[in-house]
Amino acid sequence: MERHEYCPNDEFDVPWKDILEAYFPEFLAFFLPVAHVGVDWDRGFEFLDKELSRITRDSQIGDRRMDKLVKVWRQDGTELWVLIHIEIQGDRKPNFELGMYVYQYRAFDLYQVPVVGLAILADEEIGWRPTEFSYDLWGTKQSYQFTSIKLLDYSEHALEQSNNPFALVTLAHLHAKRTRHRAEDRYQEKHRLIRKLYQGGFNRQQVIDLFRFVDWVLRLPKELDDRLNKEIIEFEEDQKMPYISSMERFLMKRDEQRGMATMLTSQLERRFGSVPDWASEKIASAESPSLEEWGLRFVDAQSLDDIFSDKT
Repeated sequence: MERHEYCPNDEFDVPWKDILEAYFPEFLAFFLPVAHVGVDWDRGFEFLDKELSRITRDSQIGDRRMDKLVKVWRQDGTELWVLIHIEIQGDRKPNFELGMYVYQYRAFDLYQVPVVGLAILADEEIGWRPTEFSYDLWGTKQSYQFTSIKLLDYSEHALEQSNNPFALVTLAHLHAKRTRHRAEDRYQEKHRLIRKLYQGGFNRQQVIDLFRFVDWVLRLPKELDDRLNKEIIEFEEDQKMPYISSMERFLMKRDEQRGMATMLTSQLERRFGSVPDWASEKIASAESPSLEEWGLRFVDAQSLDDIFSDKT
């Protein structure tokens, strides 16, 4: 009988957001190369969080936490926006196509800027591939098409050959999905990915950022995690790599933050019951000073707002 060793609950939203924001040009080059070629990167790009909040305000159409809206310029100087949605979970989402349509027309209505729609489908339902919202009624027709990228379509061999950071990101995500109940297999895949990361020609900052993503999505039970960390440091020392002190500091900081986050979550559950997604996301992405501050506020808190409010 096959033995199933369960891994800690996976967290995908925060690491995907972080890596997308850190490497947006590489993201577009990997998932939508025709757009990457058409963008004037010398003019830069801008994440439009305030505008996105206005567009999605009061929406009842699905969970939009994984939306990003980015301003870019074409080679001819035309401004346009790229609306990105990353669908992480494994269930078919009702009204997904409607949501993509609604947000692009809200953006155009409010700001009169062309919007390119891109959906990254990181779920596990092979047959679910939304690309269009349309209706045809009594002579009135409406059709909105957008690009959908299914991570399951990428072959492991092709991903292994690519030097784009998002090839490794995609590999890590797919391995996380496949090994959630097989801790030893996950350990082996994580170890292999980290070695590939070190030997893949990435610069120092890319190594650290991609390591953070891999470490975040491929969570391991503590015993295997400790074993892997020891092997990582030994491998770095053997290869005389320049990242040793940085990675050691990262691992120590990560362990400290995880411990504080786990403690705070347990306290919140005992006092307030289940912790809502928005609070869990804040805890998962928080640095130690914020976790410490929230822990102090918890002592006298009567509500979650007392803890997480930005007001002092």
